[in-house]
Amino acid sequence: MTEAPREDRRQQPKPPKEQLLSPATAAQKLGVFLPATPEEFRAAPVSRTELQQLQADPPEWLTTLRREGPHPRAEVARRLGVSNSALARGGVSDSMTTAEIRALLDEMPEWLVAERDKHVPGTGRPPGTAVGERPGS
Repeated sequence: MTEAPREDRRQQPKPPKEQLLSPATAAQKLGVFLPATPEEFRAAPVSRTELQQLQADPPEWLTTLRREGPHPRAEVARRLGVSNSALARGGVSDSMTTAEIRALLDEMPEWLVAERDKHVPGTGRPPGTAVGERPGS
């Protein structure tokens, strides 16, 4: 045997790659409507680091979008206190501004009242009528 050191042939660990998100996924995580975002946001993938920076220190356009809208369907449903399916049944478009949401809440159409009653936590059924429960006496 020789005393010369052997060459290290083990595979070296690769440096971690920055994970990139599509603009649609980044907009969803930020809670904004993608078509309303600036062109530079929609044009290129967003890294996890950039997303964290946007969440920690939002730029003016993001703050304005979150405050005034247009809001994505999930945010509209949350603000109205209903499900996404309820919006479809009520004939609401995919996005609404904050002013449109307030107007709808002020008007309180019949479908919205019914859907809000259904959307309370649980199954949407009156207590004692859910599957597996005995009706209350």
